[in-house]
Amino acid sequence: MGVLSGLAQGLVRGADRMAQFTSKRGPRTFYKGRGARRTGVLTSSGKFLRLPAMVPQLVVPLMEGFRLKPYVSYRAPTGSEPPLTPKALFTQTVAPAVERDLREGRFHPQELERYGFEPSQDGKLFKLYPKNYVR
Repeated sequence: MGVLSGLAQGLVRGADRMAQFTSKRGPRTFYKGRGARRTGVLTSSGKFLRLPAMVPQLVVPLMEGFRLKPYVSYRAPTGSEPPLTPKALFTQTVAPAVERDLREGRFHPQELERYGFEPSQDGKLFKLYPKNYVR
């Protein structure tokens, strides 16, 4: 839709029709909300039952004796470290153990679990399928 057609449509229909749809503009039962999760369920009788398992638990560490402040100034210089890539992560974590085992003659391609490779994704929270890999 072009600018002129949108302007013409606003003039013909009225500018009020182009406004954002809020809970004040909808029917009595419409409640848009702010994206917060519910902390319970609505029963068949219309009562709200609060479930402690659905209440988010905030885990905050103790900051006693911590020198740094939580604020970072916008004038702070940018970081000097390059972004972490999968190759750099492999080089820093797994590659030394693989090289050591190759030198000592203990490396076997069938025993990759020793280096953190997981052949199955059963029981994982986020299963890594080819469509989920970063491209």
